[in-house]
Amino acid sequence: MPTTSYRRRATCVLLGVGLLLSGCGLYPDDSGSADDGPLTLGFVNGGDSQFHTCLQRSVEVTAKNNFARLVTANSLQDAATELSNIEDMIAREVDAIILQTVDTDALKSAIEKAEGAGIPVFLTSMSTDPDDILGAVVVDLEAVGRLDAQWVADDAEGRDVQVGVIAGAPGAASDLLTDGFTEALPANAEVVAKEAGMFDADKAGNVAATMARAHPDLDYAFVANEQMAFAARKSFDTAGADEVEIVTVNGTDDALRALKDGRFSATVSNSAGNTGELAVRNTIALLRGRKAEKIDHTPIRLVTKDNADTAPLYCPADH
Repeated sequence: MPTTSYRRRATCVLLGVGLLLSGCGLYPDDSGSADDGPLTLGFVNGGDSQFHTCLQRSVEVTAKNNFARLVTANSLQDAATELSNIEDMIAREVDAIILQTVDTDALKSAIEKAEGAGIPVFLTSMSTDPDDILGAVVVDLEAVGRLDAQWVADDAEGRDVQVGVIAGAPGAASDLLTDGFTEALPANAEVVAKEAGMFDADKAGNVAATMARAHPDLDYAFVANEQMAFAARKSFDTAGADEVEIVTVNGTDDALRALKDGRFSATVSNSAGNTGELAVRNTIALLRGRKAEKIDHTPIRLVTKDNADTAPLYCPADH
């Protein structure tokens, strides 16, 4: 297996100064030894929602196109499983771990374990202290939430309105999304209900049904992804709450159709395909010592019925 300069440096620190005399650190960082043979990348996904599925497909295709070996695992929204997956990637001696974390509180332990083994971590969707990671492709999730909140503010036009929030799984992405949304709402928009849908359609549908019964005057619902939003729409309609306007996140083809026919009012596009491609390309470039943004960004954009025809592709067809 090729040994990157990143791993050489970490290994030298761990093994101690004495080993420097027996070969560790003999090669300069720009020696090009990281280019010897294909890299092996580990991808630890966070769940099995449409976002996670598209992200993984993009990672797989981009790794193949760049002649990198790929080992994958899924944490299924569980922090303990994520740590176990990291340990497995360490045992497999991958050259780097691309991580879609499920819990920001547990992230530090995952990074420390990998770093202790001399394996760099590259994050998708969010970042942390740049000194602790190889790099990241960041979706500004708080900004995503703020865009939906701004649409609600503009649509409400100063009226006192009630808002429900159907979050994803507690921790990481969902918290950033919902915090961005709720903190950007105007004073005339009151959040009357907030519950986790766990990025699961059935759970989100049940949450929406409960909200509709408890809050018959509900005006808007923010739903943390479109997969849940479709289930929420069905439950609201069944409960006679068809006037509730849904704002959501992702920008899938199905959601664009829902914008056009009025089932959704707004969504924020953040292409999982773009995120996965950037993650693999930048990981390889940074391991090879080539030019790449250490902290890169997935573009985001508010999409409504009026501009749905020009929305970015969420998951390109060839992924």
